[in-house]
Amino acid sequence: MKKIGFISIGVMGASMVRNLMKSGFEVSVYSRTKSKAEGVVSEGAVWCDSVRECARGKDAVITIVGYPKDVEEVYFGEGGIIENVPAGSVIIDMTTTSPSLSQRIFEAAKSRGVFALDAPVSGGDTGAKNGTLAIMVGGEREAFDRCADIFAAMGKNIVYEGGAGMGQHCKMANQIALSGALASVCEAITYARAVGLDAKTMLDTIGSGAAASWQLSNNGYKMLDSDYAPGFYVSHFIKDMKIAAGESAERSISLPILGDVLNMFEELDSLGGASDGTQALIKVYEKQL
Repeated sequence: MKKIGFISIGVMGASMVRNLMKSGFEVSVYSRTKSKAEGVVSEGAVWCDSVRECARGKDAVITIVGYPKDVEEVYFGEGGIIENVPAGSVIIDMTTTSPSLSQRIFEAAKSRGVFALDAPVSGGDTGAKNGTLAIMVGGEREAFDRCADIFAAMGKNIVYEGGAGMGQHCKMANQIALSGALASVCEAITYARAVGLDAKTMLDTIGSGAAASWQLSNNGYKMLDSDYAPGFYVSHFIKDMKIAAGESAERSISLPILGDVLNMFEELDSLGGASDGTQALIKVYEKQL
């Protein structure tokens, strides 16, 4: 599998394309905003003028777009992937979206002799740049095995989670765990500042013990520096948490921490923080000081 179509070049997509090219894949790209793809095109990616062109004749097509409505459009819209990708190829949606939509894509692809995988990722822009993303994959095992080299070019922790939609369910679990960890770091910093501790010294101290986490060692220090540049957008995290909350409600599962953190992020959104990175949650806490 050498010819890959890659649709949507955003915060993470450009780095993922670069890593695929470094691994020897021929990558064609399409993005609604052509300027976002100029960097990777100058480095060897082939520009396509449409989703249709990007899907035709490819061994695999990868998408990582923003929202479920965008996934619907690129797969099922006029000139979309499903009707243009060749039989025998693999379509890989790396967007975080609803498990039921992933299952719809799987069934539509299967009816045309195409394999489909849902493969959301974790690791943000840093993981995308370093090729160390965690990739959670749902779909047929045969398709997962065929795409081993593709996934290896972009990630390190690559796990087959089960049938169609299970990659998305695993990503929901990831976002649920992340929500609490992120809020806890905010609360530790807020407490330290309120009692007169040096917040950086505090993070240095607890970051090597039982409280250690990726959120603390990465986003915690960004909070102290008021660095809100997006590795992962607030607006996208709200989308993910809403999907997780919906999936939980369908199963009558109570997840109060997820609900509380979602409410805080919606408050941050109302304050104009939609395009910030998730570490900007500290702004909600800073209102108390």
